Amino acid sequence: MLRETLSKRGVRVITGLGKYFRQLDKSRNGFLSQADFKEALKLFHLEVPEGDFESLWLILDHSKTDKVDYGEFIRAVVGEMNEYRKAFVRKAYMKLDFNKTGSVPMIDIRKCYCAK
Repeated sequence: MLRETLSKRGVRVITGLGKYFRQLDKSRNGFLSQADFKEALKLFHLEVPEGDFESLWLILDHSKTDKVDYGEFIRAVVGEMNEYRKAFVRKAYMKLDFNKTGSVPMIDIRKCYCAK
């Protein structure tokens, strides 16, 4: 139900939710508590009935740590990249990896990319 609601809301809501998750994650470990996760959903007007939320939480917190990996949640909602997008990302990465080392230092990214 939540995935369907999010897919109808569009990319801005999903990216905004991801950004908000990162802001809530004070320890920068990629995980959110149940209270933070619930707060984020409420802020983005994605209220889930309590019984449904408990079921959702049980699915998301499969390791029973009382925390949810918000990156995994976003990937579950958005889904995997299609082959066209994967090919596009590989092509961009190959251009950034000047030395063909398999990793791209930030200085090489700055040579090719300007966020302005």
